[in-house]
Amino acid sequence: MSPFGVRLAEAMSERGPLCLGIDPHPELLAAWGMPADADGLRAFCDVCVRAYTGFAIVKPQVAFFEAYGAAGYAVLEATISALREAGVLVLADAKRGDIGTTMAAYAAAWAGESPLACDAVTASPYLGFESLRPLLDVAAQHDRGVFVLAATSNPEGASVQRAVVDGRTVAQSIVDAAAAENRSAGTGSVGVVVGATLTEVPDLGALGGPVLLPGVGAQGGRPDALAGLGGAAPGTLLPAVSREVLRAGPDAGAVRAAAERMRDAVAHLN
Repeated sequence: MSPFGVRLAEAMSERGPLCLGIDPHPELLAAWGMPADADGLRAFCDVCVRAYTGFAIVKPQVAFFEAYGAAGYAVLEATISALREAGVLVLADAKRGDIGTTMAAYAAAWAGESPLACDAVTASPYLGFESLRPLLDVAAQHDRGVFVLAATSNPEGASVQRAVVDGRTVAQSIVDAAAAENRSAGTGSVGVVVGATLTEVPDLGALGGPVLLPGVGAQGGRPDALAGLGGAAPGTLLPAVSREVLRAGPDAGAVRAAAERMRDAVAHLN
């Protein structure tokens, strides 16, 4: 298997630079006429899998599965498997972050040989970037990727992420650390997460990996404003969209049509 960075670059080039979300929160389940239980969760995911077949990458939001306990995890495992069979890369939006053996356990779960392991996983570096070392190493060993939170769009994040330490913002130091990982491995498999609605972003020019941009569409991020964001290299920007597409459901054809429209809107980024 090729490294994640290589697989993602190929998928984005062939199928468009778009990450589609599976976010089965209760409001969407209700809007789709589905119960807020494991059966509704399963039906919701079945629609998403059919709608997203053949796209580049899909991002299940893990929290909405965890809310249903073991039954939710069973649906998540089945959805990950079905997405792979549908020909898409899978990014677990788990935002894990811890230290020592706990981080190693998260690494085994999301980047090792576990049934939950995906092509890539999101992670929080705000216990220190090196706290992610177990995850970074396990992901590299299994040709998986890691997207590290750098500059998020929530207002509370600014007090930490924009703080200046040794002449750099904390967010910039995270991007620089991810860039160092990519230079060392040479695979471009370590990406960062930068909110698509931000007006001030870190310098992304030397990252050497993908930039996940959540918040496009319903949250206010405009596809036409993303080109060249932060000096990012062409072909590395990966807008992520969820509600803007999912609100077209529950018909799988309508969800797919909405996804195709968004893919066309961001095609200029690749």
